[in-house]
Amino acid sequence: MRQYIDELFPRYDEAGKELILKAYNIAEEALKEHKRSNGKPFIEHPVAVAKIACDEIGLSAECIAAIFLHEATRFYPETDIISARFGQDVYTIVDGLNKISTINPKDTRLEAENYKKLIVSYSRDPRVTVLKIADRLEVMRSLDMFPKLSRERKILETMMLYIPLAHQLGLYNIKSEMEDIYFRHAEPEQYRAITNKLKSTEKDREKLMTQFIEPLKQKLSDEGIQYKLKVRTKTALSIYKKMKKQKVAFEGVFDVFAIRFIIDCEENKEIEHALCWKVFSYVTEEYESDTKRLRDWISNPKPNGYESLHITVKNKEGSALEVQIRTKRMDDMAESGLASHWSYKGIRHEETLDKWLTAVRKALESPLGSETDPMAAYYEDDVMELPTKEIFVFTPSGELRKLPAGATVLDFAFDIHTNLGIKCTGGRINGKAVRINEKLKTGDVVEIMSGKNQKPSPDWVNFVVTTKAKNKIRQKLSEAEFQKAADGKELLGRRLKNWKMELEHDVLAAILKKLQYKTINAFYAAVGEGVLDVADVKNLIHEITQNSAPTIPEAEKKNKNPIQEKGTDDILVIDAKNVKGIDYKMAKCCNPVFGDDVFGFVTRTEGIKIHRMSCPNAARLIEMYPYRIQKVKWSENPSSSNFQTGLRITAALEPSVINEIMDIVNSFRASIRMFNVVENDRQGTYEITMKLAVPSSLELDKVTSQIRNLRNVVKINRM
Repeated sequence: MRQYIDELFPRYDEAGKELILKAYNIAEEALKEHKRSNGKPFIEHPVAVAKIACDEIGLSAECIAAIFLHEATRFYPETDIISARFGQDVYTIVDGLNKISTINPKDTRLEAENYKKLIVSYSRDPRVTVLKIADRLEVMRSLDMFPKLSRERKILETMMLYIPLAHQLGLYNIKSEMEDIYFRHAEPEQYRAITNKLKSTEKDREKLMTQFIEPLKQKLSDEGIQYKLKVRTKTALSIYKKMKKQKVAFEGVFDVFAIRFIIDCEENKEIEHALCWKVFSYVTEEYESDTKRLRDWISNPKPNGYESLHITVKNKEGSALEVQIRTKRMDDMAESGLASHWSYKGIRHEETLDKWLTAVRKALESPLGSETDPMAAYYEDDVMELPTKEIFVFTPSGELRKLPAGATVLDFAFDIHTNLGIKCTGGRINGKAVRINEKLKTGDVVEIMSGKNQKPSPDWVNFVVTTKAKNKIRQKLSEAEFQKAADGKELLGRRLKNWKMELEHDVLAAILKKLQYKTINAFYAAVGEGVLDVADVKNLIHEITQNSAPTIPEAEKKNKNPIQEKGTDDILVIDAKNVKGIDYKMAKCCNPVFGDDVFGFVTRTEGIKIHRMSCPNAARLIEMYPYRIQKVKWSENPSSSNFQTGLRITAALEPSVINEIMDIVNSFRASIRMFNVVENDRQGTYEITMKLAVPSSLELDKVTSQIRNLRNVVKINRM
């Protein structure tokens, strides 16, 4: 067993390894029957957390021992850890971790500030907080093993608390990784598109770095400056936030990456500062610099100890590059925070450590991003915002429920059970009585009040947002209308039969539009009630059928859609370097449209296949066959032909929504090639798939935007 500990934690001295071994043996014995969600031994979790704390943060052997003792006593409080005499530091950390582990979301309402206050009150030693962040990183890395409900809860907690906390404490690597995992689950398509872009442009960044350093090599060598160059790339989420904030494409984010000088020199502040400024002077002599973007965190380090020089320069091609200059010591500190100076070397009262511990305490006690937050003035980016349209709330028993943003107490009641929604009279949010139209916020604990005599009101439909609530309310309101509609349909059908007439679907749709009936049932109910005279319907049928006679000339019909005759594969829309004479085709897996972000993949038998950058297959192709990836771009003068693409739509079970979707498509330069509707009675929705022919992604965006804004449309995705 000692050999196992030596292999896991080689950086500690003999005393440190003995301390860890003693704690590990206690944990292994206590947890021997305990399993993780994937059925593997639970001891794997504290081992993985300990490796993060040791290798990625640099915490002391006492902290590693505390991790094992915490997990043992958390599940089995009777475990004896006192007789082993680990020392007061270890017991203080274990006590803090055990207390924090008793906090659960229904106690804290998942409010980050309240959660932070509890952590502060439980953390007499600030290292407890850092260990909790290390624990959460291991959980995020293992996210796929957890059940769906548990996984969503952990993602939410991480976004609300642990990512901002890691940012505040300067644990930037951990923060970035948790952001990446969060973004991958919250916005999978955006994440895939951006990461594929980063992979496909990796060689360009390396080439840019090589070109950048070439004119500086001799000068730095003459000065005897030893250094290492590194490319630091922004996380996918950071890039996505920049794209949204600046309203630009991926290529419009100029600081996707930074070139970093890491100077190898003696750990002496005067020497380090002098060398950093010397490298800075050589860079700014060679390249034009933007002084407005100079960040001097060497003369004035951030409170968390971050030291570095940042400058933005332009190369000879006019491209903007961010350059970071720091020493190896500064880089270690930037990678892992000042926690990396916690001593496995025996440091106890070093001035910088005391300063950092004070900053940790102050950061924990200050609201995130507030004026009193010691990090607030130094943030390079805003604290992360949630790119999602969902909220998470809890039942009084602590069950997690996911609802769309803007959901009300009534939405929540219907989400629990239809009968509870129908009888809902109000609710209590966090113990406070509220009306049924009160909007909910993430973390709220909601209790529903109901009454036997309560009945749905037509205005309920106007403030609920969930499809289930809207459908069930309409269903209840329409019970009487359905009977009237059945009578009206039977009456109209009998009369039309006598007149030897038929009511075609498109004619019926035109009548509904002209008379402004929102649903077919409303139309038939009006006939059944006598509000709408059957003779008037007969006249309308005559009027509409006469006015809708074909007016398209035969010549236009023949030329209207050459794409059907010919297909899109042979239309010249792509300019690719050095590939003249090679055939190309649009990939069927993602159906690119003119204007999409695309790349080419050289196949063995079918020429070049053009894929969207967000194609589900893109990451695999870029990673496995980088030598077959071809940069392509759309020609500046595209042909007038159309491109086929697919849309998948989920909509409320309202017949009118089908006509509304068709009306929207017909109002733009788009035509329907296939339209399929499946009723999902269980969910109360239509599942619609359709193929469109469109001239460009711009026209497709117009169509999808208009369809998305329809009241009865739940979601729309491109196939």
